Amino acid sequence: MSGNSGTNPRIGQTRKEDHPLNRFEPDLVFFEPAALEYPLGRKLHERFQALGTPIRMTTSHNRVTGIPGDSETEKYRNAKRTLVVGVRKTLDFDTSKPSAEYAIPLTTGCAGHCHYCYLQTTMSAKPYVRIYVNLDDILERAKRYIEERKPEITRFEAACTGDPVSLEHMTGALGKYIEFMADQPYGRLRFVTKFADVDSLLPLRHGGHTRIRFSVNSDYVVRHFEPATSSLEERIEAAGRVAEAGYPLGFIIAPIMKHDGWQDGYWRLLETLHNRLKHVPLSDLTFELIQHRFTKTAKNTILRRYPKTKLVMDEDERRIKWGRYGKFKYVYPAETVEEFQELFEHGIRSFFPQAEIAYFV
Repeated sequence: MSGNSGTNPRIGQTRKEDHPLNRFEPDLVFFEPAALEYPLGRKLHERFQALGTPIRMTTSHNRVTGIPGDSETEKYRNAKRTLVVGVRKTLDFDTSKPSAEYAIPLTTGCAGHCHYCYLQTTMSAKPYVRIYVNLDDILERAKRYIEERKPEITRFEAACTGDPVSLEHMTGALGKYIEFMADQPYGRLRFVTKFADVDSLLPLRHGGHTRIRFSVNSDYVVRHFEPATSSLEERIEAAGRVAEAGYPLGFIIAPIMKHDGWQDGYWRLLETLHNRLKHVPLSDLTFELIQHRFTKTAKNTILRRYPKTKLVMDEDERRIKWGRYGKFKYVYPAETVEEFQELFEHGIRSFFPQAEIAYFV
């Protein structure tokens, strides 16, 4: 079952993504043996064998060794081009406030190279992309959570630790979750993406129970800090198609950054969203607003992995925000936060008067 385990000239290369709408295609794939006992695991194994992608086995998706690279940076970049196919053994879902009640497992890790991403620290030692194949087990656990909380609505976030849209062309797993949730009167699904390959989701039976959100930002932030993702224009066009398919729509504007021309950049973003959506019925539109923040650990990791980044992380220009367990983050000073809030509240009211601002943090 080891498939094509030899060397491949693609491994170790740093190259621009050449797949449509930045579909993720790995340079190296690991399988847990147990993953091959599931239909999705066998389907993926056959797919990568046919493509000639190097395949290796691993005892656990949590302990993957043998990713090539002569330096930490090279190993990191190769890990981001590596897919691990495994079985999700822990079926107790994490909480996912303020977005949802629970995080539903689907994928872990992301092929994007967003410089600021919190996965830089939360997944620092395991930056490879993981797919779980025991989907029925996961959905059965979700149904139990729904039953426990009804008649309250239970929301599940499917993109806490990865971007499932970039993998959907391989797995179809997101579509399975969407159609499952369509049959749950008290269940709702939500996910956020920076990828525009949504065509397979448009004809699905969703029942209005899945909110698709797009992560968007000023043109400056997208161009400088979000490589290996779909362009801003592609995301906005995909958002329009999602809305036209009747899905509840949302936008996460994050991280909000203060950069040269930031006011004009964010106003143009809202105006561009309006121009694409102004002829689409929008009965349920949400915005989630998150300012940029960082920790000392994250800063050190980011500068090590992206030494040429233009990301500004000057502690002297920030204030400390304390969290639990004596930990803290660097956030913008109060006057800057007020400027952010004023611009976005005014802009969203102007362009989308019926929209809800779910939160600003």
